[in-house]
Amino acid sequence: MTGKLILVRHGETEGNVAQLLDTKVPGLPLTERGAAQAKAFGESLSSVPVALFCSAALRARQTAGYIEAATGVPATVLENLQEVQAGDWEGWRGAAAHESFQRIYRAWHDGDLDAEVPGGESGHEVLARFLPAIEQLRQRYLTPEAIAAQSNPGDVLLVNHGAAIRLVTRNLADGVTPPFTTDNRLDNTETVELVPLADGRWECVRWGQLTPPFGTKEAHTPDDPMG
Repeated sequence: MTGKLILVRHGETEGNVAQLLDTKVPGLPLTERGAAQAKAFGESLSSVPVALFCSAALRARQTAGYIEAATGVPATVLENLQEVQAGDWEGWRGAAAHESFQRIYRAWHDGDLDAEVPGGESGHEVLARFLPAIEQLRQRYLTPEAIAAQSNPGDVLLVNHGAAIRLVTRNLADGVTPPFTTDNRLDNTETVELVPLADGRWECVRWGQLTPPFGTKEAHTPDDPMG
């Protein structure tokens, strides 16, 4: 099945290893392992995407570069699609820092988009950055008319960030709600795959290693909550 929007989490970074809240652009680079993950992801794609985009963060650009090398599809940077901004907590590390962030992040998934990271963003502000860009990609590449006009139809790949991907999917797609969206994190280079529906919504057909129905699932081994 082609004609999907595939949100790809970047490869492992030095910040992931150190458990840092690393959200400012450009941010930290990929580790050697992260580069290998990105290279393997690009080489594992079963079909060539119709378009490839990434956030301006260094880790996303590097990951997209490996996908570009494997597929021949040029990577384009989309501004304002960086990770959820940690604000005053930028650079914090460890369990206490992550729990501080998670209190706000869980509130967003539960519908309190007014909650705000100190010195950072509210849920409303994150979605205001992302949703118009997602809609533009849909209109340009994923409507029936756009797909019919493509000589080689394919998926649209957007290399992005763990917390942002989960929040955006929570608000775009039916059938993905908390606690599933807060308990099931994405590992590096895992994906969320979205199929556009006729009513303007999206259907989530993959969340990491999981496929519908998305009910109470065993959570992944805990990793960094964002990046």
